[in-house]
Amino acid sequence: MHEISQDQALERDVQLFTALLGEVLREHSRKRVLVIVERLREGFMQLREREDAELREKLMKRIEGLDAQTLSEVIRAFTIYFGLVNTAEELNSHLTRMDRISAGERLWVGSFDDTVRQFQEDGISPEHFQSLLEHLLYLPVFTAHPTEAKRRTISETFRRIFLVGQDLRRRKLNDEEIEEKLQEILTQIQILWKTDEVRVHKPQVIDEVRQGLYFFRESLFEAVPLVYRFLEKAVRRAYGANHGIKVPSFIRFGSWIGGDRDGNPFVTPETTELAVRMYAELALEEYLERIRKLRRMLSHSSGFCQPSPALLDSLDTDENYWVATMGQSLRRFLNEPYRRKLAMMSHRLDANLARVRARIENRDADHVSRGYGSDRDFLADLYLIRDSLIHHGDASAAAGPLQDLIRLAETFGFHLVHLDIRQESTRHTEAVTELFARQAGAPFYQAFTEEQRLMALSETIAHPHPFVIDKATLTPETRETLEVFEVIARLRAEIGERVFGQYVISMTHAASHVMEAMLLARLAGLAGKDRQGWFCNIQISPLFETIDDLEHIDQVMGTLFDHPTYQALLKASGNQQEVMLGYSDSCKDGGILSSGWNLFEAQKKIIALADDRGVSCRIFHGRGGTVGRGGGPTHEAILAQPVDTVHGQIKFTEQGEVLSYRYANPETARYELTMGISGLIKASRCLIEPPVEERNDYLGIMDELARYGEEAYRKLIRETEGFLDYFYECTPLDGIALLNIGSRPSHRKKADRSLGSIRAIPWVFGWGQSRHTLPAWFSIGHAIERYRNNDLERLAKLQKMYQDWPYFRALLSNTQMSLFKAEMRIAHEYARLAENREQAESIYRLIEDEYNRTLTQVLNVAGLRGLMEETPELHHSLARRNQYLDPLSYIQVAVLGRYRSEPVEEKREEWLDPLLRSINAIAAGMRNTG
Repeated sequence: MHEISQDQALERDVQLFTALLGEVLREHSRKRVLVIVERLREGFMQLREREDAELREKLMKRIEGLDAQTLSEVIRAFTIYFGLVNTAEELNSHLTRMDRISAGERLWVGSFDDTVRQFQEDGISPEHFQSLLEHLLYLPVFTAHPTEAKRRTISETFRRIFLVGQDLRRRKLNDEEIEEKLQEILTQIQILWKTDEVRVHKPQVIDEVRQGLYFFRESLFEAVPLVYRFLEKAVRRAYGANHGIKVPSFIRFGSWIGGDRDGNPFVTPETTELAVRMYAELALEEYLERIRKLRRMLSHSSGFCQPSPALLDSLDTDENYWVATMGQSLRRFLNEPYRRKLAMMSHRLDANLARVRARIENRDADHVSRGYGSDRDFLADLYLIRDSLIHHGDASAAAGPLQDLIRLAETFGFHLVHLDIRQESTRHTEAVTELFARQAGAPFYQAFTEEQRLMALSETIAHPHPFVIDKATLTPETRETLEVFEVIARLRAEIGERVFGQYVISMTHAASHVMEAMLLARLAGLAGKDRQGWFCNIQISPLFETIDDLEHIDQVMGTLFDHPTYQALLKASGNQQEVMLGYSDSCKDGGILSSGWNLFEAQKKIIALADDRGVSCRIFHGRGGTVGRGGGPTHEAILAQPVDTVHGQIKFTEQGEVLSYRYANPETARYELTMGISGLIKASRCLIEPPVEERNDYLGIMDELARYGEEAYRKLIRETEGFLDYFYECTPLDGIALLNIGSRPSHRKKADRSLGSIRAIPWVFGWGQSRHTLPAWFSIGHAIERYRNNDLERLAKLQKMYQDWPYFRALLSNTQMSLFKAEMRIAHEYARLAENREQAESIYRLIEDEYNRTLTQVLNVAGLRGLMEETPELHHSLARRNQYLDPLSYIQVAVLGRYRSEPVEEKREEWLDPLLRSINAIAAGMRNTG
């Protein structure tokens, strides 16, 4: 049988899944749904190939003639198609990678194999490579943004299809077995068709916590140990068997789910407590299951091997624990030391789990036996078993599932994730103002200058008894703000010191904003000064979000670093400062060029400031899923950071739909983690050799481009009359606000039609739905054209920048993807929804002109004839979706028109269902929401 290419295999799978979906529609949908789906798909494909006004009108009439229920079914068919295409692509990518690994050839750029070989070929010694590894920290932070449209139930069904598809491709099956597998896929597609992909109720915060837990349980517990194994293999392959390099556990996970209260009134102190315990519960459940499996496996008899003295001593200690707890000796496994040890460990973990569950259920936990005091004690027992097995020549037994469990325990502890808490700066200012006002003879805090505020805050933090507080007299807001810090203190004692990550302050405009939070931490006993000196058990990460804040970041951080009280607290907490940079708001504020460049410059400023003062500094990148919110491929994004700013550590948010695409399947999670970590290793090379500095002429050109870009962007969104009306009326924003996809409101203030009121996420989501994708590219064409000024030498310079400089290359690569996802003809259809058609038409023309200008300039600079020529796989993937995305967009335009124009409330509600489903479907098709 002849081999087929990767592209042919993928197309075959897509055709198979599509044919099976067709069978389900034929048998189980309303009359004519399959025919309508096919006619619309074929018609809009023809329109992509050549414009035909008559055909376009005919197709629109067909859509407008359909009732709401039929339209809903048509939309659902398209949604399932996108899910099946995503599954086929993910499956084929995984199998292609496995084939390359099996062939034994050098692997793809971004693989550990290619990365470590490159280091070895460049003459990096094992000692230097070891030093680099020891500095690494890779920390993705999971967030629940109001754009993750896929339900967990749907994810689980697609996972089953993935696994059956893998069997079909990988296993040798006879005809009967193949038929059975095809029937399994057909059954799952039928289940999808009869499962509502739109949530009936808006998710609660705890629902979002469960959604986050899904990725750990179903994927990451399997993927993480394998990532370490692959890195160890790559090191062995490049440096030889006796290289002496040890790969430390440097992957950690953070979360905002249950901790991010900025703009979300549903995240209360009680919610945070429950979330932390749910995270701990899952970690303990996983460890218990693995301990039980190890107990079945490590059946060594003391008659045939001699455990290490340390293990035997620990068994004596365990016996004392067992007698004290159970009132008798453990009679089982007397001659099987590892089983005996693991039985004791299992009992301790059971006790830890029972305590956590008792607290989740608000039951008294005092009667439950103590269990492990900390995750370090649990790890110490695992190390004892490993070292003892090695001691009597069973290193291979230590290197299997036991080593995987050690990796998990080192990565996840008893807390699973480091939960970040986020709150907006004004909440702290209001709380501190009220607390000062309640003290006899205290001055009015809000009347103070910044210098006076810092002095008052410092004195109060250092005071042994700063405030007399009667909680009952405080406003509910201040009481809740204080309770959050008390929850942090309580849960650190209950679960472990590493349970919380950073306390993030959004909209940080001044140094006092950080010191206010530090004062509130002082009141909860988390920081302050005692007889031993300063102590600090909280780390505060100021978040700089707007263009203005990014430009003044050095003033705020310089003031903090030079402030004696903050210096002392920082040193007491480990002398590491984290600074968070917000991609979303800065992009909404100043456009993609200005935002990206100000973020680039801000990183350089803050790292230089910290280096001057001997402070270790980590940048926390608040990236979104879409390019308009800082998204894009992680490997390239890390390499595009400023030279000598990634000092072994990277922390970034994984938002919305990105979680499903990257982490729902363990096979894909492995790949995504590998690509990100290899990017981190390459970007951290500055730790072991002098970095190559960025060229000053390139930096100067980017300064100029960013300035031109910001002017053009602000002129459009702030100076163009009716522009915000265009956004509200020519995107499905009203539907997005009603979609049950997140616990967080989409607006800061209801009924406020202003740029400040709309959140950055729905801003990007709305433009994506209406096929403008404007935040990701607008003003780039203008800036390049203005800089070039028809000068061929300047074009040559930009082309050289694109080839040489990872930052500029990533910028224009991401721009190409956003331009490809945009569709101006369809965007024009949305423009017809505006109340003031004439005004909307002129705004649309401004956008279309800039789109064409950006398309021309980007292709010229990149030296390409068509968008995404350099990434053909991604090009084919997006093109494959367009045949279903185009009809969906036209359906959404028609439904929006009906929904908005229907005066009778009851009839209007009929159109809400297809509207919400169309938003879900387009999000799935573009593989982007916010």
